[in-house]
Amino acid sequence: MADLERFYRIIRRPKITEKGEKMRERHRAYPFEVAAHANKIEVRHAIEALFKVKVTAVRTQSYRGKARRVGRSIGRRPDWKKAIVVLAEGYTIENFY
Repeated sequence: MADLERFYRIIRRPKITEKGEKMRERHRAYPFEVAAHANKIEVRHAIEALFKVKVTAVRTQSYRGKARRVGRSIGRRPDWKKAIVVLAEGYTIENFY
């Protein structure tokens, strides 16, 4: 039970975009927004445990938050991390949305 809670803290949400849809169809690659502190090994274990699939590769990208203005005040969006997970042949993640 404690492991599942940890895995849900690592995997935040799927990143649903047109580019991600093409990656899923062509390469079995699924993009996820993950915790900024998570490394590739943690992401692999979380995806395998939560979705019951076999992961062959994980690529991560860190993004810096953009500066935004509302009137005179300037703020910043938070930093975030994206992981692209490639599944083994024959595996898919059902109900990805």
